Amino acid sequence: MLLLAFDEKEEEIIDAVMSVIDDFGIDTQLKAVNSNPKLLFHGLYIDEHKRIVVREENEIELTYTEFEILLLLARNAGMAFSKEQIYDSVWKEPYFGDYNIVMSHIRNIRKKIEDNPSKPIYIQTVWGVGYKFNNKLK
Repeated sequence: MLLLAFDEKEEEIIDAVMSVIDDFGIDTQLKAVNSNPKLLFHGLYIDEHKRIVVREENEIELTYTEFEILLLLARNAGMAFSKEQIYDSVWKEPYFGDYNIVMSHIRNIRKKIEDNPSKPIYIQTVWGVGYKFNNKLK
């Protein structure tokens, strides 16, 4: 573990590091730090920092795992994720068993955010692949 201490504010340090990274053309996941923590889709608002989801002006209560799955899909709207990819990303560990747990969480999220969970508009099933967030709702 490496611990560094600086006199500058965290945002100034991140901006300086990102500037150097951009100058050298280095592609990194650090860019996600500066990405917009608020996502807005037709009737659905997700605030990553406050960890809230609002649907039609009603705050939706999601579990930690449900929020992480929704955030993963919404941040990458239009991109299809397999159940394995969702599990590996959200649980941060490989899983070698039955992915029904992912399906169960998707079903719970749909019950909470969809008008008609059996005909979802936000989280869509990509047959033979997995799930994606509808990118046409931006």
